[in-house]
Amino acid sequence: MATALFSAPTADRVRNGTAAALLRRPTFVVSVAVVVFWVVAAVGWRYFGLDPFADTGERLAAPSAGHPFGTDRIGRDVFARVMAGAEPALQVGPAGTLLATVLGSVLGLVAGYFRGWTDTVLMRVFDVFLALPTLILLLVIVGAFGSSPAVLAFAVGLLFAPGIARIVRAGTLAEMGKQYVVSARLQRESHARIIFAELVPNLLPLIVIQATLSLGSAIFISSSLSFLGLAAAPPSPDWGLAINENRSYLQGAWWTIVFPAFAIASLVIAVNLIADNLKEVFRR
Repeated sequence: MATALFSAPTADRVRNGTAAALLRRPTFVVSVAVVVFWVVAAVGWRYFGLDPFADTGERLAAPSAGHPFGTDRIGRDVFARVMAGAEPALQVGPAGTLLATVLGSVLGLVAGYFRGWTDTVLMRVFDVFLALPTLILLLVIVGAFGSSPAVLAFAVGLLFAPGIARIVRAGTLAEMGKQYVVSARLQRESHARIIFAELVPNLLPLIVIQATLSLGSAIFISSSLSFLGLAAAPPSPDWGLAINENRSYLQGAWWTIVFPAFAIASLVIAVNLIADNLKEVFRR
């Protein structure tokens, strides 16, 4: 069997060292805490006694002790809606990113490993998708198949897979000339074994970084679709939809827009900071 990049004990030390290096970074720890907060909100808002659909009777009330984030134009509690809005935000983005990562990684590995006409054909297909305007592609998919979370996740996956595939392909080409791959091929190991047992473990840091970067963009895009009226529909507490519904009250009732916008920004920035920290630590 070909020699892996790290022996088992060495790999354990590398993983432990990577985890320790990440935990020493304040931006990484704070970003993870922000992401965990929103995940807990998405999963548990129903168990916290929050009702994002109830009419409190106070319309456009300013933030107060009873309503920390104020109320919207219908009288619904903005705090409850922001907490509940984490659920739709974290439905489409992560699912679409997972699909894009799996599809893009497999295609990138195949293109970089086999090269030749396989690489040429796949690269041309990727170029076509990358050349298409993002919004137009999303409009076509949503218009043809609807705006259910499954369709939106598929659209996001299709949108990000080519970019991930190109990065993974480049990483695969860089690995192909290394000794462990050459040894595996000389020992006539199967293509599947070389790709998934030899290449994937060594490309995993690269794949994780690209997946994390794509996740932040996917969350932002899903919120943008809701803002444009292409995804969530009233009375959903979706953050993008909340900004769209209350944009005319920006001057008189700023809290109806600022808090949902801050929620989107905090989650997207936190995910991107996690990706930046992973990139810096893995490159050491």
